[in-house]
Amino acid sequence: MDLDKPSKDNLKFILNELADHLTIANRAIMDPDDYDLNKYEDLKFMYDVVKQKGQLSVSESQAFVEELRAVRKN
Repeated sequence: MDLDKPSKDNLKFILNELADHLTIANRAIMDPDDYDLNKYEDLKFMYDVVKQKGQLSVSESQAFVEELRAVRKN
């Protein structure tokens, strides 16, 4: 899987991984249909940061959730 190429499958994978790392209980906010592929680079950047950091503090997790809200479709 080449995550550098925007696709619905890659978007779904990234969102699932972010949900796992951020321990998001309400997975409904991670529905790939709610995100635009035009924002794929933003989501990929968040994914890369989360994967690199590994363990996140509560405030870091909350900040990432806020960023996810910002890139969701209206």
